[in-house]
Amino acid sequence: MGIGKQAKRILIVVAGGVLLVVGVLLLVLPGPGLLLVLAGLLVLASEFPALEKYVDPVRDRAMKAAEDSVSSPLRIAGSVVAGLALLAAGIVWGTVKWLPFSGWSTGSSLILSSVILFALLGWSYRRVKTRRETAHHG
Repeated sequence: MGIGKQAKRILIVVAGGVLLVVGVLLLVLPGPGLLLVLAGLLVLASEFPALEKYVDPVRDRAMKAAEDSVSSPLRIAGSVVAGLALLAAGIVWGTVKWLPFSGWSTGSSLILSSVILFALLGWSYRRVKTRRETAHHG
């Protein structure tokens, strides 16, 4: 296995792991946790095919959770706060040298997680809004 392939595999494992861990954390915090768990599983399944059997059941539950995550202004606000906290943590971990695992590798993973959270939140909101408009007009 060449160095490039090893680096790619490590990057995939780290990115998938971060998405999975943040998703699990967001299962108990406000936010589209199952969508991040699903994203983490999809990333990890690209390197570990044995994980593919978990993708469909999580996908079904994630779609329902996506709708629930934007069902009220309070939930949306909580998700935004969680995303901002991830972004701030990423900046802090990237710049403060005395923290455990400090550096931009950890910081950028946290920042990427916040970007993904915001993207999924926006996607969830648009999906629910479109469904409601379709139901209202249809």
